[in-house]
Amino acid sequence: MTTATAVTQVPSVSRQLMRDTGYVLLGLPLALFGLVVLTAGLALGVGLAVLVVGVPIMTGTLYTARGLADVERLRLPTVLRMPRIRPRYLTPPPAAGPWRRIFTPIRDGQSWLDLAHGIARSVVAVVTFAITVAWWVVALAGTLYPAYDWALPYGPGDRSLADLLGLGDGPVARIGLNTAIGLIFLLTLPIVVRGCALLQAGFARGLLTGVAEMRDRITVLEEQKRAAVSAEAAALRRLERDIHDGPQQRLVRLAMDLSRARQQLATDPQAAARTLDEAIAQTRDTLAELRALSRGIAPPVLVDRGLPSAVAALAGRSLVPVDLTLDDRLGNPKGRLDPLVESTAYFVVAEALTNVAKHSGATGCAVTVQRHDDQLDVTVSDDGAGGAHVAKGHGLAGIADRVRAAGGVLRVDSPVGGPTVVRAVLPL
Repeated sequence: MTTATAVTQVPSVSRQLMRDTGYVLLGLPLALFGLVVLTAGLALGVGLAVLVVGVPIMTGTLYTARGLADVERLRLPTVLRMPRIRPRYLTPPPAAGPWRRIFTPIRDGQSWLDLAHGIARSVVAVVTFAITVAWWVVALAGTLYPAYDWALPYGPGDRSLADLLGLGDGPVARIGLNTAIGLIFLLTLPIVVRGCALLQAGFARGLLTGVAEMRDRITVLEEQKRAAVSAEAAALRRLERDIHDGPQQRLVRLAMDLSRARQQLATDPQAAARTLDEAIAQTRDTLAELRALSRGIAPPVLVDRGLPSAVAALAGRSLVPVDLTLDDRLGNPKGRLDPLVESTAYFVVAEALTNVAKHSGATGCAVTVQRHDDQLDVTVSDDGAGGAHVAKGHGLAGIADRVRAAGGVLRVDSPVGGPTVVRAVLPL
């Protein structure tokens, strides 16, 4: 590690230490407030439930727990370095009566998780608060001990910690031992405080956002599954249409030409030769169309040589001049991307360049493929007339389904008059 790197990391460690310390220290008063208010509300609500008045009290308690939970969710990103996640609570319909509105929070499972967190968090908060304060006190008292040792009233019969450990009773022994203890606690302070903050935040995350994260993940997986099915169905329909309109028609004509040539052999050999020449030309055209279709299913250059060569081949075949920029890391054979990511990125570029050639009226376009630590960024831009969108029935809709099935996001920025920017971000 260079000196510059070490210097730049010190402020980040100190900032995180301050954030973690503030999170733990503020957690105790919030936990005690929640324990008192929520326990009292829960007791009153349960005790007065027979008299009906306890039900509104219970609802108010659950709403209070929700408010305290929202405060905690606002604090979690400073420790866990994650975006804020808020569950979707049950909401009464607009025309619901007062009693239905009162019972809605009681029927919501997340409201009870908020209540459980508000009551039980005090145990975790007290433990983490005590450890954090003790570590800070020992670290500061030990490292600053040489500054105030002279002021401590050591009498003739008093024994210091150094004397009890057999290190001697002089000021040198006392200062050396206490300073060493302080330095040990100071060096371990960021680790210990970080652990306390993560313990408290992890407990909160499990109850306050764990169910929401699981639901969001299930929703994302369902959307990816639907997108994959939609993309596969669209690809099969397009393939069926292309085969019917292209190679199938040529093969029918080839069969007719061969039948006519067989009939002409006996009566007109020269006409039969011309018919056979036409049949050979039909065969070549059919093979060319089949090769083009195979590129739309599994391009050989992509399978054999990887994404950079495949994208370069697309740029070379484009009818519009292409300014191509590829990340150097993509050319490393040992660093090949996942086949799904490579295939999706290839078809994004292929479809975007097809749209540029057919609809944009552009005089030039740019293709950029950049690899980051955890994602692949594919951007195709042109100087055309704009107006591209991902509505159903258009080519970009199928590409959007492909990208979503791979866990990525497709963005299309194409105002009328241009320019058009198609960007796909794919997770690695």
